[in-house]
Amino acid sequence: MILPIYIYGQPVLRKAAEDITPDYPNLKELIDNMFDTMDRAEGCGLAAPQVGLAIRVVVIDLDVLSDDYPQYKGYRRAFINPHIIEVGEETDSKDEGCLSLPGINEAVKRPTRIHVKYFDADWQEHDEWVDGFEARCMQHEFDHLEGKMFIDHLSGLRKQMIKGKLNNMLKGQVRCSYKTKTVK
Repeated sequence: MILPIYIYGQPVLRKAAEDITPDYPNLKELIDNMFDTMDRAEGCGLAAPQVGLAIRVVVIDLDVLSDDYPQYKGYRRAFINPHIIEVGEETDSKDEGCLSLPGINEAVKRPTRIHVKYFDADWQEHDEWVDGFEARCMQHEFDHLEGKMFIDHLSGLRKQMIKGKLNNMLKGQVRCSYKTKTVK
């Protein structure tokens, strides 16, 4: 089922998400719905707060990049209760966009390597270092679980430059090819 994607201004996007337990109701169905929603919106990641749930669940599909990055062939994963444990020292800056911030793309500086712990959809625990675009995508999505959005990493000047677009979102003035839920 395709779920509406919550747009900037929705309170759940600024709330810290909570860990869940293996008996969370209909978790497999939620994960499937999140993948379907992300696919329909043509995104590569989606966090549960973006569909209105303040829980620590994220889906990421990097297979869409596999023509340019063969290492991501077949990469389609769910992350349950993910946490970033440590970040590397090296950083880089790349453009990011977000399904909850349609029409906004900005350069964001992030660590290029991170240490993460999470459970997969089968509740198998993972403890690993990841780097490159995978690390960037995880940081972007895991930020949502902390009540943060990529625009929080921008300079004051850049935030000022997108203020009009953000205000339009707060007024419910959003055009998307996917189903959304705005404040108004």
